[in-house]
Amino acid sequence: MNVRLFGIDCAVDDANMGVACGRLTASGLVVQNATQCTRKRRAIDVLVNWIEQERNTPALLTLDAPLGWPEPLSITLGEHSAGAEILTEANAMFRRYTDRFIQEKVGKTPLDVGADRIARTAHSALTLLGALRRRLCCDVPLAWSPEHRDSISVIEVYPAATLFAHTINASGYKKPESIAERDVIIDSLRSYLRLPQDTSTMRKSADALDAVVCLLAGSDFLRGQAMPPADVDLAKKEGWIWACPLPRGAG
Repeated sequence: MNVRLFGIDCAVDDANMGVACGRLTASGLVVQNATQCTRKRRAIDVLVNWIEQERNTPALLTLDAPLGWPEPLSITLGEHSAGAEILTEANAMFRRYTDRFIQEKVGKTPLDVGADRIARTAHSALTLLGALRRRLCCDVPLAWSPEHRDSISVIEVYPAATLFAHTINASGYKKPESIAERDVIIDSLRSYLRLPQDTSTMRKSADALDAVVCLLAGSDFLRGQAMPPADVDLAKKEGWIWACPLPRGAG
C-alpha cells in the first residue's frame, strides 16, 4: 500500500481551514505536513500544490464536512408551499442516515446539515471539490470501499467521532488558548501515526490538528476498519461519515 492522504478541516472562510498531508504504507501512517490556511494562503492552492507533486501516486481526500443533505429534506421541500403543514418528522428532514448511525455506534452527534450553519460549510466543501476537479482536470469521485483505486478520490469524515472511537480525550481543545488540551491529543495520536518533528502548527491551531485527525480517519478507511453503510444507495444520495466503531467495552 502506498496512498497519499490529504486532510481538510473545512470552513466557509479559508482563515478557519486547516489542511494536512501524509502517506499510508505497509509501515503505517506518516503525517508529512499540516498548515493553517489564510485568505492569502488558500486551501485550494495548498492542496493542488501538494497533489501535483506526485500525480501518479493514488490519493485520498478526507473532508470534515457533510457532502450531502437528507433525502427527505429535498423531497419534502420540493413539494412544499409557504404556510403548509410539514408532516415529515423533523429528525428525518434535518438529520441524515449517517448522522443517526454515528450517534448510535460512536456516541457523537454531528450537526444537522439540514438545519444548522454547518450547511454553509457543506456548500463550501462541495465548492472546493468542484474547484479541485477543474484545477486538476480530473474526476474526484467519492470512494465507497477501501479497494477503490481511482487516482484521486474523496470520503467524508468527522474528527470528533474518530477521536472518540480511538478513545482520545478531546474536550475543550478548540479555543486558541487551549494549547495544553491540544498537546494531550497530539501525544495520544502518536500511538496511531508518526508526526513530523515540528508540531507547532498543530499546537497553535485546532484547524490544523483536526486536519491531521482527518488523515487518521482516512487511514482507518483504507485499512478496512471504518464502518460502511448498510443502505449504500441512500448513503450515495446523502453522504456517509467513515469512522471506526467504539472499542468493545468503551462508551
